[in-house]
Amino acid sequence: MNKSTLSLPPPVFLLIGVLAVSFSSILIKWSDAPASILGMYRLLFTVLLFLPFLPWRKMKILFKNSTVKEWLMLAVSGVFLGLHFLFWMESFSHTTVASAMILTALEPVFVVIGAYFLFKEKTSKVGIISILIAVSGSVIIASGDIGISKTALYGDLLSVLGTVAVSVHMLAGQELCRKMPSIIYSFAVFLIGGLVLFFYNVWTHVSLTQYDSKDWWIFLLLALIPNIFGHALFNWLLKYVGATTISMAILGEPIGAIILAYFLLGEMTTASQLVGGMIVMISVMIFLKYKAAEPEKVIALQEKSNIT
Repeated sequence: MNKSTLSLPPPVFLLIGVLAVSFSSILIKWSDAPASILGMYRLLFTVLLFLPFLPWRKMKILFKNSTVKEWLMLAVSGVFLGLHFLFWMESFSHTTVASAMILTALEPVFVVIGAYFLFKEKTSKVGIISILIAVSGSVIIASGDIGISKTALYGDLLSVLGTVAVSVHMLAGQELCRKMPSIIYSFAVFLIGGLVLFFYNVWTHVSLTQYDSKDWWIFLLLALIPNIFGHALFNWLLKYVGATTISMAILGEPIGAIILAYFLLGEMTTASQLVGGMIVMISVMIFLKYKAAEPEKVIALQEKSNIT
């Protein structure tokens, strides 16, 4: 991988990206807008920010030559990205940043489970054990949240549903990520996901415009900070570092979000969140390191579509 053209060492860019995506949960908590509105404008504003940089001629050729199956997979990927934002963003209205963020670290687990059933891709005993340990960590977090309130447990469930949805989004886009530039794929699925949430808001009679200036700034910042300076930066870094390295770095997102939540929101971390979170993070790190040694890696595609 060519690192000579980077003005700064890759870890510096990784740190910027992790800090950027860590702000996602804080911005969501600061807004009074419904989750479906936050997700819709985050996606559609990102689409607008992408417009000046799109390779239009290449896009025209790619889409013209796409098969029916590829169009279907693109649609499924975009729809489930929209569902991810709907469930995951709504979870913050019911549970803490710590629980919602730690549970999203289970994404590689759901991806591998889905890959087994869809593509017959198997994993070893080490992988299976790390998956089971990660799940046990999530159970510890959920059991601790039961003591807080039933609402917190509902928020945990929404976070898990959001993680399942983004895993489906990732699996559906697996082959597409190999055939088209990341910016074209991201533009397409962001647009589809944003339109899904638009129609959902219209169907459920959620106001599209009646929000104060603070919320509109948050809509824009969600697109700019976690999407552009976070996930788009990670996609760009794939030219210089391995996808597994980026996947490992993104495990710092829950940690960054928890620290920011403590200082900016005054949210304390409970013992169950701390213990369960450590179990989840360590087991997922072991899992990702194991997957990095395999010639065919579903997890290596995580940064083509993972977004929170």
